[in-house]
Amino acid sequence: MRHIILIVFAFIPIGLSPQFEFSKGAQGQPGDKAPKQSAVATFAGGCFWCVEADFEKIDGVIEAVSGYAGGNEPNPTYKEVSAGKTGHAEAVQVFFNPSSVSYSFLLETFWKHVDPTDPGGQFVDRGPHYRSIIFYHDHEQKRLAKQSLEHLESSGIFKEKIITEIKPLKKFYKAEKYHQNYYKNHSIRYRYYRYNSGRDQFLRKIWDNNKWEFKVSKMNLKTKQETIFEKPSDKVLRSRLTQLQYQVTQKNGTEPAFNNEYWKNKEDGIYVDVVSGEPLFISNDKFESGTGWPSFSGVLEPNNIIEREDRSFFMTRIEIRSKHADSHLGHIFADGPKPSGLRYCVNSAALRFIPKERLKEEGYGDYIRYFPEQ
Repeated sequence: MRHIILIVFAFIPIGLSPQFEFSKGAQGQPGDKAPKQSAVATFAGGCFWCVEADFEKIDGVIEAVSGYAGGNEPNPTYKEVSAGKTGHAEAVQVFFNPSSVSYSFLLETFWKHVDPTDPGGQFVDRGPHYRSIIFYHDHEQKRLAKQSLEHLESSGIFKEKIITEIKPLKKFYKAEKYHQNYYKNHSIRYRYYRYNSGRDQFLRKIWDNNKWEFKVSKMNLKTKQETIFEKPSDKVLRSRLTQLQYQVTQKNGTEPAFNNEYWKNKEDGIYVDVVSGEPLFISNDKFESGTGWPSFSGVLEPNNIIEREDRSFFMTRIEIRSKHADSHLGHIFADGPKPSGLRYCVNSAALRFIPKERLKEEGYGDYIRYFPEQ
């Protein structure tokens, strides 16, 4: 639909300009090849002229390149893609300096510049080639992309279902030269198109009164990974957790002894909060206590555990909860093995076990060092 709009560009007032954009920072020199130290992210959010312009105005972004991705047709042309028969979507590859801007901030930028609830395209541009997609390049990007989507869903900002796809990038095809830096090389036409597309009007309506951010916890000193540990909304929790998991983590419940998922588990791996994914315990500290619940002599990440006095059931105990999700985990007792003498008695329903073979795939790769090859 863009070519229909552009034929009347001569009638626009020169002062028109999109308002919902970030300020440009002085970062690198754009070129066909980004510096070796750069990282790359790929997004589809409708018209690639707009997506490219939005990302290039972020401090730390070196270059944004318009192209096509998501389909099976090799070396597609703009004409073929716009006909909607290649399976490709208009997409943009973003080359950025990770020391200046995080992938998480790029995800936040993406969500704040698209309509993630639109199944038929984006704004004035209709068709599957204008659908919204986050293409991930590795497991860490996949993990962060999914968590950002869950975070946005739990915010309640969008009343309709978020349908943006999250999928692996198979191949990216650079678009024709005419489309690169369109917002710079054809600024008047671009401004007119963007104004009439309805994109900025929609974004202002959604975001002027919403201060949502894709919050990221401080870097974990052990894993050296940028990790998000947050508690979703109650609605999301009820749909995601089993009845027992919800009762244990949210209502301080206790699962049956000798009849739970991990009390006899002897595999190597780590245990994370079933709600937030924050690392809590490791199999190296697990021992058979005879109580019928998973028992650990220590904590993998002490900063992720909070201790509270519990006076329920006419006794005084020390309850343990996860820091970020505030999940009820269990209790600490002073009858554990040496050298700590402690027993962290934990409900299986509050945990998710990640075997050592899947640590890297699920974004916990730095914990592999605790499991040396035999």
